[in-house]
Amino acid sequence: MRKNIVAGNWKMNKNLQEGLDLVKDLQTALFNKKVKCDVIVCMPFVHLASVNGMIDKTKVKLGAQNCADKASGAYTGEVSAEMVASTGAKYVILGHSERRAYYGETNAILKEKVQLALANNLTPIFCIGEVLAERESGKQNAVVKKQIEEGLFDLSVEDFGKVVLAYEPVWAIGTGKTATSAQAQEMHAFIRQTLAAKYGQAAADATSILYGGSCNAGNAKELFTNPDVDGGLIGGASLKVDTFIPIVEAF
Repeated sequence: MRKNIVAGNWKMNKNLQEGLDLVKDLQTALFNKKVKCDVIVCMPFVHLASVNGMIDKTKVKLGAQNCADKASGAYTGEVSAEMVASTGAKYVILGHSERRAYYGETNAILKEKVQLALANNLTPIFCIGEVLAERESGKQNAVVKKQIEEGLFDLSVEDFGKVVLAYEPVWAIGTGKTATSAQAQEMHAFIRQTLAAKYGQAAADATSILYGGSCNAGNAKELFTNPDVDGGLIGGASLKVDTFIPIVEAF
């Protein structure tokens, strides 16, 4: 059985003390709740070691938002997968639409990051998705398939089984446009079909595919009832406990 997951992506928000306070409040809110999904918080690098020291890993799991595509060396300002793992983090977001758009991360770069993450026992949350022009021209399936093939399909079946996917309809994030629950299911089903063609139906069925298109307390339940939507990668709504917890409870 694949896991249901709700992962918060804080992006570049919260100073260290604010981050510690948020995790403390999140754990308090989850106390005595029987949630039906894994809860992950993905935060800036500077938070990771401090949060790991106070986190209840039975309630909340820890993730980073990126790692370098090199193992080590003269790459000033970069943070390696080994460094991320040494903080106690277990997950790392790779290929987020903002990293692709603002920092020029290509599928080839992301392939290296995925392999380094796995080599350091990190679970990649690998992001894929199309922009508005690609959606309007009907190229969304081709774009997403290429991202998956070039970023992940060099992996063995065993290593692929350690990856979580997150579909981001980039055109529906902060644009005023919204992806419907049916559009989310349609793309998630296509993604699973793409995985099955490469790795077999069993591996595809075991892969968690999260939805990352402005998921919130109002639409989470409808989204999560879709058979191929296994949770959410949550941006802004993960920055406050009272907007994040209802998404966790949507399962």
